Amino acid sequence: MSRTRIPSTAARRARRAERRAQADYTGGVYGSMLAASVVIGSGSLGAFPRTELVLLLLLTGVVFWIAHVHAHLFGARMAQQAPDRRVLLHVCRDEWPIVKAAVPPAAAVAVSPLLGLDVRGALWLALCVAVAGQVGWSVAAARRAGASRRLVAATASVNLLLGLLIISFKIVLTH
Repeated sequence: MSRTRIPSTAARRARRAERRAQADYTGGVYGSMLAASVVIGSGSLGAFPRTELVLLLLLTGVVFWIAHVHAHLFGARMAQQAPDRRVLLHVCRDEWPIVKAAVPPAAAVAVSPLLGLDVRGALWLALCVAVAGQVGWSVAAARRAGASRRLVAATASVNLLLGLLIISFKIVLTH
């Protein structure tokens, strides 16, 4: 009789720690920038603007996540090997930060009435949260990679400038 070996809790923790150590936060930076762009492009929302914006942010994140998974699986990997279930799950997990990055701006919109914000205020809050996420993901990526403080500051600055560029688009487009 063969017995299937069930990994110990310590082994599962070690694998999770290894995955975290190898994590790529590119998707988070990209997803935050995507969320900021969604907020800017959401000028004409319908009767339920907050609900529509929350759904638009989350669903756009999911669609882009699927697109990235597809691109990785069929763009790069298919040339080398046919993807199996393990590879599929690995790529899905690696690209998940794109979806995760949409959650904080969506949550900001959802809680905006509790803060006394109108829809316009909710849009600005979501945009600021998305830009802060973009900077945060880039700093996390640089720190995880062992970058020097100078390089961490540089990536934070570049991402802040990109975020401010997105905010300037919002200002120009709405005035």
